[in-house]
Amino acid sequence: MPQVDFNTMPSSARVWVFGAAAPITGAASTALLAAVDHHLAHWTAHGAPLMCARDWRDERFLAVAVDESATGASGCSIDTLFRTLDGMTHQLGTSVTDSAIVFFRQPDGVIASSSRAAFRAHAQTGAVTMTTPVFDATVDTVGAWREQFERPAAVSWHAKLLT
Repeated sequence: MPQVDFNTMPSSARVWVFGAAAPITGAASTALLAAVDHHLAHWTAHGAPLMCARDWRDERFLAVAVDESATGASGCSIDTLFRTLDGMTHQLGTSVTDSAIVFFRQPDGVIASSSRAAFRAHAQTGAVTMTTPVFDATVDTVGAWREQFERPAAVSWHAKLLT
């Protein structure tokens, strides 16, 4: 089962979301997507090919999905994906596997990233509020990626950082 178009993935498919601390554009974006596509074309779990797909948004967010109704991803197979992405850090000039980064949309529409402590500090100054759009990289299904990835902080786990 080869890599498929992300739009064909069922809402129930498992997804991993990776966010880049800085935008990835141009040649770096091309290199990242080529490496991910190569990995996905050969991705297996215990020797069985995975039906998988990827989506790329806003020069920051990579979603990799597996339709586990066909073949489930194993811990080892997931580790290979992380190793592929970690191996790109130097070439990209930023990490896409740092799960401690908080992403939010500024009033001018630009996506910003910060540490959790800095996000809390932004809340104290009013730079971010409960209505600030945030990006939830903890979504775990394609359906959640499509419908809940970007939403107001008040209806996301980010709300805990604002109180």
